[in-house]
Amino acid sequence: MLNKLKPKSEFSRNVLTLMTGTTIAQAIPIAISPILTRIYTPEDFGIFALFVAITSIFASIANGRYEFAIMVPQKDEDAINIFALGFIINLTLSLTLFIFIFLFHDYIVLFLKNPKIEPWLYLIPVAVFMIGLFNILNYFNNRKKYYKELANVSIVKAIVLAIVQLSIGFVYAGVSGLISGQLLSQFVGNAKLLRNILKDKILMLKISKKQIKLLALQYKDFPKFQAPHAFIHTVSSNMPVYLFSTFFGATTVGFYSLSLRIVFTPFMILSGASAQVYNQKLSEVYNAKGDSYTLTISLLQSLLKKIIVPFLIIIIYAPEIFAFIFGEAWREAGVYTQILSSYLILNILVSTISFIPSLVNQQKKAFIVGLILMVLSISAICIGAFFDDIYLSLSLFTISNSIILIYNAFWMINALKGSAD
Repeated sequence: MLNKLKPKSEFSRNVLTLMTGTTIAQAIPIAISPILTRIYTPEDFGIFALFVAITSIFASIANGRYEFAIMVPQKDEDAINIFALGFIINLTLSLTLFIFIFLFHDYIVLFLKNPKIEPWLYLIPVAVFMIGLFNILNYFNNRKKYYKELANVSIVKAIVLAIVQLSIGFVYAGVSGLISGQLLSQFVGNAKLLRNILKDKILMLKISKKQIKLLALQYKDFPKFQAPHAFIHTVSSNMPVYLFSTFFGATTVGFYSLSLRIVFTPFMILSGASAQVYNQKLSEVYNAKGDSYTLTISLLQSLLKKIIVPFLIIIIYAPEIFAFIFGEAWREAGVYTQILSSYLILNILVSTISFIPSLVNQQKKAFIVGLILMVLSISAICIGAFFDDIYLSLSLFTISNSIILIYNAFWMINALKGSAD
C-alpha cells in the first residue's frame, strides 16, 4: 500500500526526499520561534539580521560563483577540480575579509551606525567561510544525487541551531545565542557533507593545479558575470536590513526579519527542494537537447498550485497570527508581511528557476537586471525614509521588486524556449 503512494518518477522521488528532510529541518526553527521571540527582543533579532545580511553579501561571492559550475561538466573529475577552485577562492576571500575588519574595525562600526554589532564583526569572516564551503559541498553532493544525505544534514543543522539558540538564550541576554547557533549548525552540516567527498580517494587524487587553472578559464563567466550579479542581488535583497537599521532602527529590522523568516520558511521548503532537483534535471535535459522549457513551465505551475491557498490565508490574517503565536509585541511583523505579500510569493517562484541564466550562459543579462533592481530598491526605501514612513518604504520596495521578478521569470523561461527551438 505504501509503495503505491510513493511518487513514480525519479524527479518526484528526489524532490520528496529533499522536501521531507527540509520540512523537518524547517519545522524545528518555526516550532521554537514562539519561544525565541519571548527570550530575544525585536532589537536582538534586528542585530542578528544585520549580521546575517552583511555575511550574505560576501558569502554570495565566496566561491566566485563556481559552485554553479559544479553541475555543468559531464565528468566528475572536472567537477571535483571546480570544487577545489571554489574552496581556494572562499578561503582567500575569508582571510582577506578578516584582515580588512581588523584594520578598519572602528570605521565599519561608524558606517553601520549600530554599535551593538561591534563585538560580532570578527565572526563575519568565519560565517562567510562556513556558508561558502556549504554551497560548494551542497552542489557537489547534489551532483552525485546524495539526496538522503542532504536531507539528513538539513535536519541535523536545525537541531543544533535550536539547541544552541535556546540554551544560550535562556542563560545570556542579547544576540549571542542567535549568532552562535547559526555558526555551530553550519559547522556541523559542513562536516557531514565533506565526508561524502573525502571518502572517494580516487576522485580526490584527480585534483590538480593545471586542471584547476584550465577550468577556471573555461568557466570564467561565472565569476565575471555571476559573481557581480550575485553580489548585487544579495545587496538588493538585504537592502531593507541595511537601510532600515540606519533610518528606522534595529527594532524595525527585527520585525522585517521575522516576517521574512516565518513566511519564507514554510514555502521555501517546497521551493528549495524543487530547485535542487530541478537544477540537476534541467542540466541533463538541456545538455541532451531536450524540452527544458516545458519542464520549467510544469514545475512553476505545480509549485503555484501547492502554495497559493495557504499563502493567501497567512497574508490575510498575518497580524493576528503573529500576535497570537509570537506575542502581541510582534503584531507589527504581520503588518509588514501583508505589505510585502506580492514580493514574497513572486520571490518564492522565481528563485526556484534562478539556475537558468547560468545554464544558458546569460549571466551578463542577469547581472544588468540585478543592477537595475538594486537601484530601484534603494530609491524606494530612501523615498519612504525621507517621509519617515516605514509603510511607504515597504510598499515601494514591494512594487519595484515585484515588477523586476515578473520580468525575470519571463526572460529566463523564454531563454529556455529559444534553446528548445
